Amino acid sequence: MVTACLLALMIAAPAQAQLPGAPMRVSIPFEFIVRGKTLPSGEYEITRIDDESIDLLIRNVRDKRDHVVFDTEPAYPGMMPHKSEIVFRRYGDIFFLSEVVTAGEDTARELIPSRSERQLQRQLASNKTEPDTVAIAVN
Repeated sequence: MVTACLLALMIAAPAQAQLPGAPMRVSIPFEFIVRGKTLPSGEYEITRIDDESIDLLIRNVRDKRDHVVFDTEPAYPGMMPHKSEIVFRRYGDIFFLSEVVTAGEDTARELIPSRSERQLQRQLASNKTEPDTVAIAVN
């Protein structure tokens, strides 16, 4: 009986994270850019739009006008993550949302760099430097 309950919990937790519409909540302490739109620091929810999880919605919990729908590509982290996190690329004091990692899923979701981010990447490459990566754990 105990084994059956543990097995049910192990199956239910990842399945819940994969449901369309089940939001991931995260506190982002800095201004950041998604698809060319600058969003202020604050509490955000990220939600899958459909079963395919290609399109995601990020919206500010306190100001519903601060939201962006964005498409993603699959990224394969190698190991199934045990915790969910949001990953940003930082160029000086400019942050771009770059990846959404969901615990229990073998595929993370990666954003294609925007034109302005690609310009910053080229500038850094000419200086032979890389952008910093900043990961924030999801609540």
